[in-house]
Amino acid sequence: MTDTAAPQTAPATGPQVLLQKIYLKDASIEIPQAPAIFTRTEQPAIDIALNTNAQNVGEDNFQVTLSVTVTAKLPTGETAFLIEAHQAGIFTIRGFDNPADVEGVLGVFCPNTIFPFARESVADLMQRAGFSPVLLQPVNFEALFLEHRNRRAAAAAAAPAAVAH
Repeated sequence: MTDTAAPQTAPATGPQVLLQKIYLKDASIEIPQAPAIFTRTEQPAIDIALNTNAQNVGEDNFQVTLSVTVTAKLPTGETAFLIEAHQAGIFTIRGFDNPADVEGVLGVFCPNTIFPFARESVADLMQRAGFSPVLLQPVNFEALFLEHRNRRAAAAAAAPAAVAH
């Protein structure tokens, strides 16, 4: 008789980052100049803004939201369209001894994981709105995270000096 039961494995130890779910948390399209915008020949200037937010949603679970805003302005200053997509993911993060490491995972690894889904959501929304999709270029979340961390450290270092005066 052969034993077909799955082998027992010990629970994983050490740092773990587990993706639980990726979902489109919120999305909106505004076309204030419709339908006239579709007959205009001017090419709008495109501005793309990114923002990330992480929040603890219980135990070792974190929701990380990557917000993408695409704004198209005509040369006249009028808004051709505005698209926002808030792509989110739930991650289980455990086994990290240093809180700064968790902060790095939330600020770099998680947004990198979510970004391709946000890119697809934005392209789909633009196409459904009647515009050619904008290809969101790859983003170096590590560089953005380090820049944010350095600005925060500089502000913290300047704060005591401002109080001392």
